[in-house]
Amino acid sequence: MVRKAVTGDVKAIHGLLGHYAQQGLLLPRSLSELYDHMRDFFVIQGDGQREEILGACALGICWEDLAEIRSLAVTKGQQGRGYGKRLVETCIEEARSLGLPRVFALTYVPRFFLKLGFREVPKSSLPQKIWADCIHCPKFPDCDETAVLLEL
Repeated sequence: MVRKAVTGDVKAIHGLLGHYAQQGLLLPRSLSELYDHMRDFFVIQGDGQREEILGACALGICWEDLAEIRSLAVTKGQQGRGYGKRLVETCIEEARSLGLPRVFALTYVPRFFLKLGFREVPKSSLPQKIWADCIHCPKFPDCDETAVLLEL
């Protein structure tokens, strides 16, 4: 089940993102930052008694015509079941409902996004992202992620 995140999910999201951040696959997010941006997140919740968080993804608004899909992660062992796709599709629907014409992501797995209709673009085509966030990233200016964009 995909749903909006609630405050009770933040520690689970933090643990999930932290696992991939330790591997260098995602940027680390502090608990404070996650609480600040909790309303941006969607989660996939498992069935049964545990009802654990199996995946998370956020939609961040960058500008009047641009949103970013951020912090996409699915629990190890649950990948390949379509959870990531469902989370991204939910973020895309949210962007559409907000009237945003473009959605992008910075990713190490561009093939995943290309299958969903995104296309590769130069990072320089996203100046709002570069000057708002990227400039503060420890990897700037040597970012090794690929920028992908979807026109809605």
